[in-house]
Parts: sequence; C-alpha cells; structure tokens
Amino acid sequence: MTNVRDLLRFPGGTCDLSKIDSSATPGPSKSKIRAAIAPDTALLESWQERLTAEKKRSVLLVLQGMDTSGKDGTVKHVIGAVDPQGIRLTAFKEPTDEEKAHDFLWRIRNALPRPGEIGVFNRSQYEDVLVVRVHQLVEEEVWRARYDEINDFEAEVAAGGTTIVKVFLHISRNEQARRLIARLDDPTKQWKFNDHDIAERGRWDDYTRAYEDVISECSTEVAPWYIVPADKKWYRNWAIARLLIETLEALRPEYPHPDLDVKALKARLG
Repeated sequence: MTNVRDLLRFPGGTCDLSKIDSSATPGPSKSKIRAAIAPDTALLESWQERLTAEKKRSVLLVLQGMDTSGKDGTVKHVIGAVDPQGIRLTAFKEPTDEEKAHDFLWRIRNALPRPGEIGVFNRSQYEDVLVVRVHQLVEEEVWRARYDEINDFEAEVAAGGTTIVKVFLHISRNEQARRLIARLDDPTKQWKFNDHDIAERGRWDDYTRAYEDVISECSTEVAPWYIVPADKKWYRNWAIARLLIETLEALRPEYPHPDLDVKALKARLG
C-alpha cells in the first residue's frame, strides 16, 4: 500500500497551492481505494483500541481548509467509523468572551487529547493567523509573531506524547461553488447555508495567501502539514484514514499486560 504520509507531506520551503491539483488522486486507483475501505476501517479501529488500552500517548488530527472543503465530512465518514469513546472532538468557533480574556492558545490547550485518545480539531489554533489576518482583526506584527508561538506550542505538545497530524483540505474555487449550489438545491442541506459563506468566498485569494504562509511557516519536523486534494470526497476520506493508520502504525501502541492469575480468576468465576 502507498505510504500516504510520504505522498502528501508538504516538503518544506515556500508553499504555492496553485501548483497542487486539488482534483488529483495520488496513490492507488479508485477501485483499489474502494476495496480498501472496509479493511482500512477495521485496521483503524484496531489501532485506536490499542491506543486507548495503552493509555500513554495520543494523536491529534488538525483539520483546516476553505469553507466546504470537507472538515465536517471527514469527521462524519472517517472519525465516525471508529469508537467515539476514544475520540475527543472539538469544533472551534468564534472565541467566547472567556476565551478572548486569555491568550489565543488557551482554548487550544484545554481541548488537547488525553493519553489514549485521538483528538480531532475542526479548525484550530490556525484560525488566529487566518481569519484575524484576512479580516484585519489584529495588527500584522501580532499575527506574524504567532507563527513562532504555534511552532513552540506544537513542539511542546509533541514532546508531551501527542503526535500531531495537520491536514489542509485543498479544494478549488470551482468545487466550492458546486458544493454551495448543491446545498441550495437540497432542502435538507439548506440549513447549512449562510450569507457569510458568500462573503468569505469573496476573500478566496486572501485566504489562499494566508494558508500558503501558514503551511510554509508552520510545517515542522514534529508537526508537518499534509496537503490532501479534496475535490473528490472519496479520495479525501481514504487519504485521511490512511494518514491516521500510518501514524498509529508508527507509534505501535500495545495492549497492557496486567499481572493476573488467570487460572485462579477463572476458577472463581466458575
């Protein structure tokens, strides 16, 4: 099987998203990916159970991307396929008054996965170098300084036993338009639509530049960025599942081996 971490990892340097095809499907053929869904799901479940049982380390999946890029879809189709008891999911919205009273990483720290958990951030600390930049909510010197703060924070988190998997869901502007129109055409999806989506779409180029800088500045050895072409949902789901599987395989969590007198315990149960 293709090593997806090697295939999709940002290699470093200056990121230029225009050179990465958002409709590409690098790796196996579609038919092979379809055939791998069931065994991959079982494999991810197995590794998650080992991580939960070991209760020593954790994994953090960070999902970022333009509106409609598939953050919610990833949570539903990839994370939703495993044991929810071992998942800590946080969807970061506009900061509350309490969160605004602290530094921007305060709410992020409070949501980190505990040992044995897979944490999932639907949006993350990166909103504070994306939205605040595009909407000019803070001075440039403030958000630029946050790159180093984020890198230091992620290094600290990784040193504490959490493996960070940062995914940028890369879709095209045309695909975003198709998905927004599909929401309007489907009465069961119209509740997801907001005029804010159109306003943010008008800032597409600004967000693209912001994401390129984020990927360039904050892809480190301990917390690299993976750029997942996300125009095709089936490919997106497969790629992210494989990223998690490969991450867990590298960690190789093990079931604990408690010191039990199995024979005596079975006799008591009999």
